[in-house]
Amino acid sequence: MPLTDIQIKQAQASTKDIWLTDEKGLRLLVKKNGSKYWRLKYRFQGKQKTLAIGVYPEVSLKDAREAVSEARRQLRDDIDPSAIKQEKKHLSSVSEIELFNTQARLWWNKQKGQWSEGHAARIWTRLNDNALKTLGKRPIGEITPQDIIRTVQKIETRGALDVAQRVLQDIRRVCRFAVQTGVLLHNPASELSGILEKRKTSHRASLPREELPQFLRDLDDYHQQGRLLTKLAIELLVHTFVRPGELAGARWDEFDLEEKLWRIPAHRMKMKSDHIVPLSRQALAVLENTKPFSARFEFVFPSERDRFKQMSDNTMRMAIFRMGYDGETKGKSKANPHGFRATASSILNETGFNPDAIERQLSHMERNGVRAAYTHHARYLEERKEMMQWWSDYLDSLKNNGNVTPIFKKQA
Repeated sequence: MPLTDIQIKQAQASTKDIWLTDEKGLRLLVKKNGSKYWRLKYRFQGKQKTLAIGVYPEVSLKDAREAVSEARRQLRDDIDPSAIKQEKKHLSSVSEIELFNTQARLWWNKQKGQWSEGHAARIWTRLNDNALKTLGKRPIGEITPQDIIRTVQKIETRGALDVAQRVLQDIRRVCRFAVQTGVLLHNPASELSGILEKRKTSHRASLPREELPQFLRDLDDYHQQGRLLTKLAIELLVHTFVRPGELAGARWDEFDLEEKLWRIPAHRMKMKSDHIVPLSRQALAVLENTKPFSARFEFVFPSERDRFKQMSDNTMRMAIFRMGYDGETKGKSKANPHGFRATASSILNETGFNPDAIERQLSHMERNGVRAAYTHHARYLEERKEMMQWWSDYLDSLKNNGNVTPIFKKQA
C-alpha cells in the first residue's frame, strides 16, 4: 500500500532500523536515531542494486516518487541510475577549464583569426552539432579513443562520410591544443587514422567544354523554371570564375563599376589575401541586370528567404542540377559551381595566356614564399583585364555559334 505523509512523519524505530515500502520499488529506511532515508531497489543487467535518493524531509514523498519515475525512464533506456548519479557528482567537482567544450572554444578562438569569417563559423557549427552534444560536458582527460570512435561512427552511419572525417580532425586538433596547454597528457584521437570509411576521391565536377554551348543556352532559359536572381548569380560566376562562396557573399560596396573592378577583401578569401577581379562588359551587364533586385540590400545576391543574408552556395548547385547537369540526365554531364574554375583554367592555358596571370586570377596561393611576395594581388592586372574580356567574348561565341574550337588569343 502506498505511503502517506502522515505515516512517514509518525514513523519511528525503537530497537532496530525499519523499512517502510511505497510503490515501484521506493522504500524509506527509518533509523533508530530518527533519520529517514529514501532508497530505490532495482535490477540492472541482472544485478540487484540500490539507489540513494535523499534524506526525508529535505526530499519529500512527492520528490522521491518523481526521482523514481526518472530512474525508471533511465532503466528503460538501458542506463544505470546509480552510474548517472556518480557521474553528476564527479562533474560537480571538475573545473570548467577541464571540460571538452571549454577546450574546444579556447582552441577555436585562437585559430579563427587565421580563417575567413564563414570558414570559422562552419567549423564551430560542425563541432557543436556533431561533437559537443556528446563530448562537450565531459572532462577532456576522461575521453577515451572509444568515446571518439563512437561519436564519429554515429555520423558515418547516417552517410555523412566527409563530415565524420572533418569532425575527427576537429576533435584531434582540440585535444592537441589541450596537450599543448597542459590540460591533457595524451591526445586520445592521435591514433585513430583509418577508423572511418574513405569516400572515393573525386574532383569537383567540371563541365566538358563541348557541353559549354548548350549549358550557356540552358542558363539563358533558366528563369523560366527558377529564380532570375539565381540565373544572374550563375552567369556572373561563369564570367568571373571566382569560388562559389566568394560570389554568394559579394557585397555591392566591393564593386567599382567605373573602374570595372571587383575588390574582394582578404577576410572573405580562402587564401586570406585581397583579390581583384577585372569585370568584362558582360559581367558589368549582369550586375546592371541585378540592381533592380538587390541594389537596396547589402548583398548582391541575397537569400530568397531573408534579403539581409547572402544566397547559399547550394542554391547555385541545385539550380545547375535542375537544368539537368546532375550526372543522371542523358546527354548531360554532372556540373558543379566550383568546376567552372577548372574549365576556365584549362581553356585559358591552352589558348596561350600567361600561366602566372591565370593562377593570379584564380587566386591560387603561390607555394614559393619569395614568389608569393612578388606576385601581389594586383600583379598582371592589365593582362588579366584583357584575359577576362577575352573569356567573356569566348563564352558569347560558344552560346551564339555552338562552336567549341579554341579561339586563340592574338599575340602581341
